[in-house]
Amino acid sequence: MKVLHVITGLGVGGAEQQLRLLLRHLPVECEVVTLTNPGPVAEGLRADGVPVTHLEMKGNRDLAALPRLARLVRRGGYDLVHTHLYRACVYGRIAARTAGVRAVVATEHSLGERYIEGRPLTRSTRELYLRTERLGSATVAVSATVADRLRGWGIPARRIHVVPNGIEVDTYRYDPLRRAATRAQLGLPEGAFVVGGVGRLVPGKRFDLLVRAVAGLPGVRLLLAGDGPERASLAALAGQLGVADRVRFLGECAAGDGTRGAERAAARGEERGVERAAAGGAARDAGAPADPTALTDPAALTVPAVLAALDVFVSASEEESFGLAVVEALAAGLPVLHAACPAVDDLPAALTPGAVRVESRADALEAELRRQLDAGQRRLAPPPLVGHYDIVRSAAGLLGVYTRAVARAPARDRAFPSLNAIP
Repeated sequence: MKVLHVITGLGVGGAEQQLRLLLRHLPVECEVVTLTNPGPVAEGLRADGVPVTHLEMKGNRDLAALPRLARLVRRGGYDLVHTHLYRACVYGRIAARTAGVRAVVATEHSLGERYIEGRPLTRSTRELYLRTERLGSATVAVSATVADRLRGWGIPARRIHVVPNGIEVDTYRYDPLRRAATRAQLGLPEGAFVVGGVGRLVPGKRFDLLVRAVAGLPGVRLLLAGDGPERASLAALAGQLGVADRVRFLGECAAGDGTRGAERAAARGEERGVERAAAGGAARDAGAPADPTALTDPAALTVPAVLAALDVFVSASEEESFGLAVVEALAAGLPVLHAACPAVDDLPAALTPGAVRVESRADALEAELRRQLDAGQRRLAPPPLVGHYDIVRSAAGLLGVYTRAVARAPARDRAFPSLNAIP
């Protein structure tokens, strides 16, 4: 089977990195087209041996991109086209049908009640999505919550398949040496209680609540792994609350799920960190300022390393489609506080010990963090939920969707003769 994946962009993001991870485990020939922004994930895919083409789309209404994409699909001889993210779903479904490919699967990675991919969900956005959804064979929802939302839109249940996101579980397994190395690399004081969050710094993630909650807990440190348009305002908030010295913005961190260059950089950082820990720990204990050379180079940090350095993980988002960062934190053995998280909420509570649901309010987060602080630094056994979201299971589920879509697809047709004239 030969599959073309069409995605809106390949910057650092959950959907983009999930695509890369899936392709390592799918036993089919895959190629990728990115409509825009061939960023770090594109480089990673190419390093994995996956061909990546940049369509160079100029914007949401660059209709000239459609015939270019259709030509690419036609010439590739693909058995199936799989689209990811809103713009790619709209253009990709039309291009696939134009090129005569009738097996078309779309994954809905980021659909909320009020937002889609972090932007307000308007009536016109929904209508365009529904019009093009009819051109596909199946729509994959990353959680049961998303599947319910799609059914609420009127998409027939028979066309919706739940294939949850997944992780490489061993990547996140807790390692005390990695914890010591990362804390040394970040110049954290010995014994510091450290709270953290991972994700794009955008309004919907509500990292502002986390900054406010930590401000009410003297001595507690906050690490935020990710970047985005809210970084400056969050830094300003930390300054206004008098906690700028306790809040660290780490920037984008490598996923750490097999990215060889990032792993080598992290390994080098850990070696240097262990040396600093041995040489400088006493100075930090005595209250000496952290050595500036110990501050992290973001390229040397991975998400698993950051999670190893934490004592509690928090996700304050009011709305999520899955909650992959929460799953990663649970795999790392961390106590987790979360607001909305379908990955946890869709499963029985017995599968999710260690995860505590809290309201998305600063005072609620502060109160629960205070209880976690009183309980002290500890590591938990990864809960059964982690195995449920193993990437191998996700890839097997997706392969099943592919197999059924190809088997049911009619022979190549010429549904749009006006566009099929394009050579």
